[in-house]
Amino acid sequence: MAIGINSGMSTALLAIEVFGIIAFASSGFIEARRKDMDLIGVFTVAFITAFGGGTLRDILLDRRPLFWVQHQEYTLLIFGLALIVLPLSHHLRSSTAERAIIFVDALGLGLFSAVGASVAQDAQMPIFVCVMMGVITAIFGGVLRDVICNEIPLVFRRGQLYATCAFIGSWVYLILDLADVHQTIALISSIFVTSTMRLLAVRFNLTLPA
Repeated sequence: MAIGINSGMSTALLAIEVFGIIAFASSGFIEARRKDMDLIGVFTVAFITAFGGGTLRDILLDRRPLFWVQHQEYTLLIFGLALIVLPLSHHLRSSTAERAIIFVDALGLGLFSAVGASVAQDAQMPIFVCVMMGVITAIFGGVLRDVICNEIPLVFRRGQLYATCAFIGSWVYLILDLADVHQTIALISSIFVTSTMRLLAVRFNLTLPA
């Protein structure tokens, strides 16, 4: 079963959170450079993309300190990556950037939906609330990214499955966890289902019925 907040996050969950931050920050880097932003703009967009969903989750769960305040190294990581990525991003072609955003966004969606559902479960929330916290953690950073970059957020566009992937992936984690499957296996299964569903939705134009 999931660990309690007071005992801290498991090593697997902490690692997944870090990978999720890197994945969503990367999508922020790419989108900001597509808009020709400078270092401050790139860092800001990456910061909001990586931390927006988790911040809203923590506020709704009344969880203090916020996860990125508790781990200040997360902020330093994004700032360091911004310094590295900015000079390299000038060589990124538009078509390559488009594909890169789809991939890292799908990966971040899977990583953060699993983390969000687990954190809410640690807080002893009802199971459906845990699922919704997984969805919020996964999608809200991307919503803020797209708004700041003057784009219609992916989740609000009538198109391929997006929030639905996080919704189903969160259920996968919680059902496996309730079945006493090892937490690491439950997390990896959830990430795989969410990310794969999102990539398949883009590849085959899978949508919800009108």
